[in-house]
Amino acid sequence: MQSDTAGKQEKTAQKQVERRTFLGYVIAAVGAFITTAVGVPLVGSLILPGLRGHQPNWVSAGPASDFPIGQPKAATVTVTTKDGWIEQQEAKGIWVVKHTKSDFTVFNGRCVHLGCAYSWQPSLNEFVCPCHGGRYSITGQVLGGPPPRPLDTLSWKLNQGNLIVQYEDFRLGIPQKEEA
Repeated sequence: MQSDTAGKQEKTAQKQVERRTFLGYVIAAVGAFITTAVGVPLVGSLILPGLRGHQPNWVSAGPASDFPIGQPKAATVTVTTKDGWIEQQEAKGIWVVKHTKSDFTVFNGRCVHLGCAYSWQPSLNEFVCPCHGGRYSITGQVLGGPPPRPLDTLSWKLNQGNLIVQYEDFRLGIPQKEEA
């Protein structure tokens, strides 16, 4: 009789252990699911921008016919940037010099010295930065003042009569053009 009681207690203990083990597995599975559901998007948001690399930002500067040959003309492009799910649009200034019907030089609208907006002075036939006296030729070469390098040029292409520009912000105040 005593062995029957001991046997029942042993079977009950085994059932208890089995229930505890099962409950442990369930809790571990739920924990793994929650960790995966939270961790994968978090790790992806940290790693994915580095894997994507730098995406070119091609924007329209307007019809190529709007730019006079041999005369610099200011234009504004709308640049869209995306950070995660947030999309932001900014107006950026550029200068376009049209050499022939299909040949252009496009300059970033910011002085390479401190990032000031510069302007074309037709009477001097040069670009002038009003802040520190930076002066540039129509080809973007430094004529005087503190700028450390020529004006930054932007890549461009013609698409169905429109001038399309690859806009980039560059680092300022350094002797050579480097991407940020």
